[in-house]
Amino acid sequence: MDKKKRTRELIVFAVIVLALLAGCLLTPSGGESEPIQEVMRDAVLHEQNKVSLFGLIEVNPGLISAYIVTGILIVFALVCRLFVIPKFKYVPGRFQLVLEQIVGMFDGLAEGSSPRRNKFLRAYIFTAGVYIFVSTLFELLGIQVVTTSGHAVSLPAPLSDINGAIALGVMSYGVILFGGLIAAGVGGFLHALKDFSLPISMSFRLFGALLSGALVTELVYYYAALSYVLPVIVGVMFTLLHALIQAYVLTMLVSTFYGESTEKHEKKPKAKKVKKSRSETAA
Repeated sequence: MDKKKRTRELIVFAVIVLALLAGCLLTPSGGESEPIQEVMRDAVLHEQNKVSLFGLIEVNPGLISAYIVTGILIVFALVCRLFVIPKFKYVPGRFQLVLEQIVGMFDGLAEGSSPRRNKFLRAYIFTAGVYIFVSTLFELLGIQVVTTSGHAVSLPAPLSDINGAIALGVMSYGVILFGGLIAAGVGGFLHALKDFSLPISMSFRLFGALLSGALVTELVYYYAALSYVLPVIVGVMFTLLHALIQAYVLTMLVSTFYGESTEKHEKKPKAKKVKKSRSETAA
């Protein structure tokens, strides 16, 4: 009975796979409403598909995504602080263990990179890492909104908008800059100020990595012959990889540069010149 049941399941699975492949091959790729160049350009610049914000102004869909993700994280943090953390036990449960592992990971990263004055750094890299991870996974929900032109679009990841990526990169650089000023004085501020290209590199690293996944998924969805099974695999794979990698990369960079800027930069003492006597000079 077991062998017959397994054989029947394999046959059904094979038929479904063959049907999907036949559909992909037989479905024409034409009939797109707009050229692929315009689709890719709008995914980057958001010039056409804009959303009305409370009927006041037209904004990019990424801004709506940022508001939603921020609200979700704030509500989740309040619920955990009021109802979960007071009930922590000496022997942790599963949820408590997950929270402790995440917090401990960011604490270890901050303490290893900056042994001095790392309390604010711990809180910042934890917030930034969680925000990057959750906001990147947010696009998997596929929440639909109607644009001002009447088209339905899915809300993208907030950091796939260049404005969101630049805001996070500049804020991270500000943490490094003023952290060095507070911890090490003017020397730490000047040491961080020398890395003036850091906010640009962090911003475009986030923007380029997240946008590449969005463009690949958009390209796959554009052609009808590829838009059956492949977008699910491609979208989930790119999204998960970017969420993990970019959260780790940015928090590691911020921790490293923050640790360097908060170190005491002491001036090297100048070597004293020894005056030679006339007798030694004549000899």
